[in-house]
Amino acid sequence: MTTTNSPWSRSTDAGPEGTNGNNIVIAFVVAVAENGVIGRDGRLPWRLSSDLKLFRRLTMGKPIVMGRRTWQSLPKQPLDGRDNIVVTRDESFTAPGAYVSAAPAEALELGRRLAVERGVNEVAVIGGAALYAAVLDDARRIYWTAVHGCPEGDTTFPDINLDGWTTVSEEPIARGPNDEFEATLKVLERLTAS
Repeated sequence: MTTTNSPWSRSTDAGPEGTNGNNIVIAFVVAVAENGVIGRDGRLPWRLSSDLKLFRRLTMGKPIVMGRRTWQSLPKQPLDGRDNIVVTRDESFTAPGAYVSAAPAEALELGRRLAVERGVNEVAVIGGAALYAAVLDDARRIYWTAVHGCPEGDTTFPDINLDGWTTVSEEPIARGPNDEFEATLKVLERLTAS
């Protein structure tokens, strides 16, 4: 079941140009340390203000899909300017201002519909680790912030085979005064079978 307190509650199968959800890219947005760590105690394991600004730029205006613990870790809920979709098996869970989906596939389908309504071509999956693993087969793009450090943590990015992916761009993220580590943004695309 999907519930919401969001103003984006209408659903359509086609956008203004007649596109449908089949053209929408499922994209991971993730920051991963050299040791695979992505989280610690339900929070980010580093201070990277520059990456947070990049995250905002990459996700703004798009539906974002996240697990319940990721939602609960947000300092401000919901994230503004984006349709927030929370995946949880807890039928009693509520997320004011966000959609709640019982299953990852349902959340992605809702994300595709909302992307069409907004006229954007991506749904951003923002974590956590279990959700990344659950929807990996659906992902066609990864915005991978490679964090150049090995912070301690208790959550790691799923071990995925990158043989089926190609790096289409790579650029350093300028290190600011509030950044604990240097980082590089890599954009990976899934290779399609010929």
